[in-house]
Amino acid sequence: MSGYDVAVIGGGHNGLVAAGLLAGQGRRVVVLERRDRVGGVAELFPTAGRLRESVIDSLRLRDHGLELVRPDVRMIALRDGQAPLVFHADAGRTADGLRSLSASDADSYRRYDQHVRALSGFLARLNRMTPPRLDRPAAGDLLGGIRLGKAFHDLGPRTARELTRALPMAVADFVGEWFESDALRGALAARGTLATAMGPWSAGSALVLLNDMAEGDGGAAGETALVRGGPQALSGALRRAAEAAGAEIRTGEAVTAILSADGAVTGVELASGERVEAQAVASSIDPRTTLLDLVDPTAAGPRLRWRAGNIRAAGHVAVVELGLSAQPAFHGVDDPALLGGRIVVARGIDELERAFDASKYGGASERPQIEAVVTRPAAGGQGHRLHALVQWVPAGIEPAAAGELLVGELERHAPGIGALVTGVTARTPSRLAEEYGLPGGHLLHAEPALDQFFAWRPVLGMARYRLPLRRLYLCGSGAHPGGGVTGGPGENAAREIVKSSV
Repeated sequence: MSGYDVAVIGGGHNGLVAAGLLAGQGRRVVVLERRDRVGGVAELFPTAGRLRESVIDSLRLRDHGLELVRPDVRMIALRDGQAPLVFHADAGRTADGLRSLSASDADSYRRYDQHVRALSGFLARLNRMTPPRLDRPAAGDLLGGIRLGKAFHDLGPRTARELTRALPMAVADFVGEWFESDALRGALAARGTLATAMGPWSAGSALVLLNDMAEGDGGAAGETALVRGGPQALSGALRRAAEAAGAEIRTGEAVTAILSADGAVTGVELASGERVEAQAVASSIDPRTTLLDLVDPTAAGPRLRWRAGNIRAAGHVAVVELGLSAQPAFHGVDDPALLGGRIVVARGIDELERAFDASKYGGASERPQIEAVVTRPAAGGQGHRLHALVQWVPAGIEPAAAGELLVGELERHAPGIGALVTGVTARTPSRLAEEYGLPGGHLLHAEPALDQFFAWRPVLGMARYRLPLRRLYLCGSGAHPGGGVTGGPGENAAREIVKSSV
């Protein structure tokens, strides 16, 4: 067949990772991105500390300009009228700082850090695997099962038992077994709900927390790394790496259909009417759009379309960016270095649950969970910027209202910050759906709950990066191991495409 070996739909970070790795293996690859620039939703995440080292090394991203800055202070948790809780990269230093809060919690913190590292270490190994097809096991799944069993055995009996108990737990219960301070519990539990439609008392939110720790080396505090030059610098490095490997990247090219014949893909059709022939197609966009909008309904069949339509992908996060005329002054922050990492507003377990409750009924809490990063201007530049994920907002909230929620909450911790705001850019779930092509506006393409995890992501029987049409693959956040800036789905899918001899 003439044309390409692989056509990649979508130029998000996973699509670029897959394209770069496939081109590096000698495949003829084209990336088709409907927007005028690559990067996708990765440009909305203020940190990239979970980007896999194997991806960075394989694509030689440092040679293409990627520079990650890992601050010593990984996270601060703001508290009403009090100094924030400070989480360092070093667990011992964090524990020492917690002693004034609770001697018991300070003693527990080091052991908790070791505990979550052990559990998330197993998930890190799981995340590099191709999930087995549980509905119809294949002979090739045997070796993977043996490796998985060995990894589970290597945990030791006690940790292995704890892992199976912890994964379905509510994150509120998980952290509550270790700590007595509600402020500390809320701060640590927040990563178990971020960018999800879950609250801290939702079953399976402990899995989200541990899976967040599985990539990177953040431990209890969570991984934090800023891309020097901002998220767009990561997109630029990925594009340069893919092109250096031989991939062709075309922006402003919307794919409107995946072409197929006799049960196998033959290429894609663009909005311009052009047909791009390819032996395989790898979709880095979400699975619902891929299966419901791009695959011919006759080829997909009613059952597949019904299953795809039931993938849960309702977004509950607004991405808000504030332009600031100066660095804000937060209560208890007398050292600017404390603002070098993630700034979290998660005041306690029950307060988080109340904020989540509001979203369940179509409303928004006046005091949402927030994760933010403040960036300083480059040399010669002016003003600071605050990038925030505002948790548990309704899909239909107006952008201005989302911005007001953020500023209103931050005023409690940094009085006068509203007067520093020079501009607001807010993307609500409905805006995210429109701008980035995300059904429901979910930043992770699909809810990362137990029923959409590992062999069930995106649905049972399609977790091996292979979709029902032959040579049609899924390489975006809707595939295992899920969303966030990791490059994992793109790397894993590229491996499977190469193995299929495309």
